[in-house]
Amino acid sequence: MKYAVTFAEKHGGEEQSTLARQMARTKRRAKLQALALIAPLMLFLVVVLVLPIGTLLARGFDNGDAAALLPRTAEALSAWNGQDAPHEELFAALAGDLKEAAREDVAVLAKQLNYHDAGMRSMFLKLARKVRTAEAPYAPSFIEVNEDWSSPRYWRALQQVMPSVTDFYILSALDLMRDENGDIASVPPSTAVNLEVLARTFTVSASVTVMCLLLGYPLAALIARSRGTAANVLIVLVLLPFWTSLLVRTSAWVVLLQSRGVVNNVLAWLGMIDPEAPLDLIYNRVGVVIAMTHILLPFMILPIYSVMKGIPPVYMRAAASLGARPLSSFFRVYLPMTMPGVSAGCLLVFILALGYYITPALVGGPRDQMISYFIAYYANQVTNWGMAAALSIILLVAVLVLYVIYNRLVGIQRLRIG
Repeated sequence: MKYAVTFAEKHGGEEQSTLARQMARTKRRAKLQALALIAPLMLFLVVVLVLPIGTLLARGFDNGDAAALLPRTAEALSAWNGQDAPHEELFAALAGDLKEAAREDVAVLAKQLNYHDAGMRSMFLKLARKVRTAEAPYAPSFIEVNEDWSSPRYWRALQQVMPSVTDFYILSALDLMRDENGDIASVPPSTAVNLEVLARTFTVSASVTVMCLLLGYPLAALIARSRGTAANVLIVLVLLPFWTSLLVRTSAWVVLLQSRGVVNNVLAWLGMIDPEAPLDLIYNRVGVVIAMTHILLPFMILPIYSVMKGIPPVYMRAAASLGARPLSSFFRVYLPMTMPGVSAGCLLVFILALGYYITPALVGGPRDQMISYFIAYYANQVTNWGMAAALSIILLVAVLVLYVIYNRLVGIQRLRIG
């Protein structure tokens, strides 16, 4: 009997071990099948999203191949302290490199130097043409093109473009620069514009978020309380703007808000304004906020509505039966329960507003353009990919910082609105 029990226990343990191994293999097989199903999607996202964005952001630190184009100059500048007057070895090194460099490469380098010292592009191209026929000593030929070649000014600009990795664009995006000693300092006030643009972007985005919340919350509550056909009609009206192009909706606001537009004409007809002095509603901050609020309002309504739809009405009736007044019931019972939807809507609207480009460009004035306008300007008009990437990095980091702060204060888990 003792041996029978021992035999049964032994074989029972072996069966349990075998069953556990089979279950583990089944789980691994299911995980591999799931990975195989999402692998094409992940590959697609990496190819069309991660790699292009990563390549663009890397341009914010890319300083080009100036050292490979001007090897003698790079070696001579490495031995120069950046303070003393340039010597003949520097002139000879740069002249020798320019004689051997291709004209197309010199043009690219001249454009890059112009970022460090405005006006240097045309002067450097002129210098490249002159030194091709010059003979030693080269210093007089350089000074004949521009007297500042006898000072450290232009040599410092050359020294800055030699490293393959640079912080020049990131510092410029924050209105900073490196002074003659290599220390970080503020740029002159006349050229400090990027921080103002960044502050304007966050101000407009926050204003639009607040307006969407003030308009969207009561409308979402109205839809959640409606029944049957009324609720369906309201939902369709909220979704209707998605069926219209963003450009068409923005252009419509130009027609509505202009000095002789629909809004001013109606107000004048009602006697609320002087027909000869219409309200200034377009090509300014007011027009930008109005148009962006209209476009982004559905993104605030839908998350709040989805949460309100799941709140049983019995809670408010229970609060009333316990003696709470309607206003007290709203603030102490209903509003806290809708906060996940409010948080989701505010975060969604704010992030979308940060990257708006078309609406401010059409209905805003010169001082109402947001950071996306300047990213497009550097990328498309002046082809300064370094500054476009740097501004993109600053915007991305700012959004991530706000996300971390939001998670600390509110908790990202509260965004679960389903």
